[in-house]
Parts: sequence; structure tokens; C-alpha cells
Amino acid sequence: MPATLHQFLYQPLTADSQYLGTGAGFIVLIVGISTLYLIYEKRKLIKLKEKFFKQNGGIILQQRLSAGENTSQSAQIFTADQLKKATNNYDESLIIGRGGYGTVFKGFLADNRTVAVKKSKIVGESQIEQFINEVVILSQIIHRNVVKLLGCCLEIEVPLLVYEFVTNGTLFDFIRTERKVNNATWKTRLRIAAEAAGALSYLHSAAYIPIIHRDVKIANILLDDTYTAKVSDFGASRLVPLDQTELATMMQGTFGYLDPEYMQTSQLTEKSDVYSFGVVLVELLTGEKPLCFKRPEEERSLAMHFLSCLKEDRMFKVFQVGILNEENKEEIKEVAILATKCLRLIGEERPSMKEVAMELEGIRLMEKHSWTNAEVNLEETHYLLHEA
Repeated sequence: MPATLHQFLYQPLTADSQYLGTGAGFIVLIVGISTLYLIYEKRKLIKLKEKFFKQNGGIILQQRLSAGENTSQSAQIFTADQLKKATNNYDESLIIGRGGYGTVFKGFLADNRTVAVKKSKIVGESQIEQFINEVVILSQIIHRNVVKLLGCCLEIEVPLLVYEFVTNGTLFDFIRTERKVNNATWKTRLRIAAEAAGALSYLHSAAYIPIIHRDVKIANILLDDTYTAKVSDFGASRLVPLDQTELATMMQGTFGYLDPEYMQTSQLTEKSDVYSFGVVLVELLTGEKPLCFKRPEEERSLAMHFLSCLKEDRMFKVFQVGILNEENKEEIKEVAILATKCLRLIGEERPSMKEVAMELEGIRLMEKHSWTNAEVNLEETHYLLHEA
């Protein structure tokens, strides 16, 4: 062995070599600690997800979904990572809606489906069973005018809901952005009203368990690429047990649309949705907001102002400029009459949503139903105003 190599192999470690060895050992120690910490954090996150999954009723929901007859239509249980990726970590630029019950994000799933992901507000433990019921029932609703619930995510503290994505925004946007109001505009509005009424009628009387929407308004009626109506946002909805006709609940909804009887008694019935839909009809006729403090005091409530105009025989003056002509005059008058019936202060005196849906279809086909008067009943309107 050459002397130089022998000297290199067996010479005592210098100070630099000792520092190098110590540094390498320190790096190995840091890497080892970091790895252990990451493993610990990953296990901690998994346990936290499992905790939230159980806390939010995930196990019960899985059992309920697996027990369903039509498993092909059952809701999918998404993972938190799936929805985080779909929404680009809930990027604010993907927000498509905000409301009293949560924020809605546009999302893109791995299978190329475009969805709407709703981050709801905190759900209390007492509401978990109700939440599970709603997920199970809504996921099985197959109606062309109801937004389809695709599934949910239960791995985080506040459950996420995943809906089909509807492309053309809301009826609110449609009314507020129309540049020209004419007969074609009215025909589209009338069709949308009939479709939305049909969906609510289905929820009230044809769903497996009746559902009261409780927040019917034009902002919760979505429009697809053909302007077909899709009733959405069931965050405030309540399932009605088959042996009950009303529910005692805390008041929820949107001012301007709230049923006065519900506000006084806290007794929620299907007729509460009918009142709110009456306000929607008035908005379609007038183009005005349901509540506006910039208007004169007597006109702040659109519903009361509308009834007042009918009482004073000023019905045609309250309609949106450009919407009325000789071709649609009778249709608009009949929709106005229907709106007054929906806005009756006593719930029992209002028509059902099934009757409202049938009447709107009849108006579209120019059919007359026996319970509709040909002229406005001013005496009845006066009674409603007096009672109010």
C-alpha cells in the first residue's frame, strides 16, 4: 500500500472531519425527528377525520345509504381531500354564492364533473339526525326542477354538501340583468314560475317524506343553460313526519318572503312555502325587490303594496314597464289573481302548491280552473289588507 494512502486511512481525525461527522449526524437526527413528527401529525389528522366522521353521523349515514333500495341514486360520501382539491383549497375566486346558511364554491372533481360545494354553518349535535335524513331523502329525489344532491363530506367539523352545478345563475340574476322586458320575457318568466311551482308541489306531496323548503325566493331558483328552473338551497328545509301537518320551529327564512302567520305562531306548514312563492310571483310581475327601505313607507313591502294597488284598481300600473301587452294581458291578470290567493294571511285559505302548479300550467295553456275567478276579487283583497 502506498505510503500516502496508508497515511490518509490511518491518520487521526482532524477538527474539520469531526465537525463534518457531527453535522451529518445532526442532519440525520433532524430528518428522523421530522419524519416522526409528520407521521404523528398524519395519524392525528386521520383520527380527527374519523372523529368528525362519527360525530357528523357518518356511520349511521353509511348504514342508511347501504340499506336504500336504489343504491345507484344514493349520495356519495366524499373525502375532505377530494373536495379540497376540487375547489383549489376553497379559493375565493370560485365562490358562486353566499347566504345565511353557508358559502357555495364551484368545484371540479377528478372524473371531470363540475359541482357546487356548499360549506354550511355549524350543525349542532341535536341536528345531526335531521341532517342525515335530509341527505338521504334529497339524494333520492329525482325531479328535473330540483337541484340534485350528489353527496356530502363528513370528515371536517362542519359537513359539506355537494350538488350538481347549474350553469346560468339564479332567477334573481336573470330578472335584474334583463336589458329588454317584453312578451318573450314574460313567457320565460311564466314557464320558470310553473316549473318551480311543480318542484315545490313535488316536495310537498310526492316525495317519500314531505319536505317544506322554508326559504323560497328567486335567489334559490337556479337556471340551467336552457333556462330551466332548478329549486335549490335546502339548508333551512324541514322534513315533515307523515303523521303531522305542521312543525314548531325557530323562525328562519328571508324577510320580505316570510309567511306572516309563521312569524306570529312559529308553526311551520306547507302553506308557508305557498306565501313565499306568492311573493316570487309578484316579483316576476313587477321586477321589484320584496323589501326595500328606499321606497316610500307604504311601498316598502312589495306584497302589501301589490295588494294595495289591486284594491285601488291600479293593478296594471304596478307591473314592470314593457312586460304587459294585449297578447298577454289575460295571462298576467290571472297570475296576479293567483298571487293574491297565495298571499292570504290565513294559511288555511291559501291554495296548496299542487293547486298553484296546476293553475300556472293552466294559464300557460290558457285553461281555466273552477277555483279561479275571471276578475280580481277586490272585496277579498280589501279584507286581506284590513286584516294585515
